[in-house]
Amino acid sequence: MGFMPIFFSVLRLLACASQRWVACVVVRVTNELVALVERTVTGLGYELVELERFGHGLLRVTLDTPQPGGIGLDDCERVSRQLTHLFAVEHVEYDRLEVSSPGLDRPLRGAGDFERFVGAEVALQLHGPHEGRRKIRGTVLATGGEPGAEWIRLRESPPAPGPALGKARGGAKSKKARVPEMPVFELALAEVEKARLVPQVEFGSKARAAAAPTKERSE
Repeated sequence: MGFMPIFFSVLRLLACASQRWVACVVVRVTNELVALVERTVTGLGYELVELERFGHGLLRVTLDTPQPGGIGLDDCERVSRQLTHLFAVEHVEYDRLEVSSPGLDRPLRGAGDFERFVGAEVALQLHGPHEGRRKIRGTVLATGGEPGAEWIRLRESPPAPGPALGKARGGAKSKKARVPEMPVFELALAEVEKARLVPQVEFGSKARAAAAPTKERSE
């Protein structure tokens, strides 16, 4: 998975050359459209991670694959061509189609995603409070349960360290703070409203080398 997501965009109609495409208003996506796109993407051998519709006619499709190397620009272009044809046949209204790889903060959609990313750190937003909290961040330890009754188990992440205290009075070095033992939560998957991987960013030359290219095509 690259440091930056790969994008491939198709612009169907541009009413004004000076118009800026600003994806700021999220529009509800129907279940029928999700099912239509997912069937097509799955048939091409990819996984649909997310489908979003924004203001100004932007439709964004996020793909992934379990294959080594992840999603490349050729994959995005292949799916984009197929969806463009599909939307013309099915009369799906849109102005701009954007197909991309998921990036570091990949959304997790179901039990299979959590099973795939056991050992990874995730950020959860719940439908309702669990022990008084709707947002939990932690490492996925295990998954299980029958279809329709899946659960996930995770250990909460420790709080971010505060600023270094440096030397104490008299020149003595301050003691390193102990990392507290963090609680383990077991949640029904149905409790989870949204979930994303927590980016693990590498700085320096490795991060720069992992940056992905961007390509855009207009029609």
